[in-house]
Amino acid sequence: MKPAAEPPRQRREGIGLMGRLRAYFLAGILVTAPIAITAYIAWWFVSLIDGYIRPFIPSYYNPENYLPFSIPGIGVLVVILVVTLIGAFAAGYVGRLVLSVGEGVVGRMPVVRSVYGAVKQIFETVLAKKSNAFREVVVIQYPRPGVWSLGFITGNAHPEVQIHFPIGGEGEEMVNVFIPCAPPTAGYLAMVPRRDVTVLNMSVEDGLKLVMSGGIVVPPERRPNDPASPGATLIEASADDDQPDRKVLAAASRSNR
Repeated sequence: MKPAAEPPRQRREGIGLMGRLRAYFLAGILVTAPIAITAYIAWWFVSLIDGYIRPFIPSYYNPENYLPFSIPGIGVLVVILVVTLIGAFAAGYVGRLVLSVGEGVVGRMPVVRSVYGAVKQIFETVLAKKSNAFREVVVIQYPRPGVWSLGFITGNAHPEVQIHFPIGGEGEEMVNVFIPCAPPTAGYLAMVPRRDVTVLNMSVEDGLKLVMSGGIVVPPERRPNDPASPGATLIEASADDDQPDRKVLAAASRSNR
């Protein structure tokens, strides 16, 4: 009796020239696009500040009048220097006195005092780190039960909310949760009981990346199969044609990191 013949093995065809060129082109985009976009945003910000500040710099203090080329970023340096000098002045006795008189004048203006007080309190809270604002990434059921939204705890709710909120009830802690939009140009403020908030093991930076990308950029520790190589896992999971394409893109992703 003759043994059954083995089925013929399919030969793996090598990648063609066009496929390899396509893989190299995508790898080039993966490497250069983040650098180019970051450089463009930085250049746009510096140019914006320079455009506003340069007209206020006296001509005899502007080094561009003595050099044959333009100096990008001089406006940003002037802003940093002026803000530092103002801070040094405000820390002294005379500065505190002037600031107190100025705040007293602003406090007598009906509309301006509300805007000034709110903005000052926000900056004092964020810069002085007086609260746990934006230090916890959470998920809550919003806008309806069964649908979960990513948010950031910004602090405890107002005492009036703690008392009169019908679900939380008196004595139960209520927290303010900011739910950003994607991209985060605005958002929603939700006041929910602490028991309905699920804190994630995720940094604020990873949470912001997740929101800004619309869920495309997943934090590395949440990616399956290969946490040590998140870029390669993401590319291999999303690609379904040529293996050499995935290898080239994964290598480019690792070099980009």
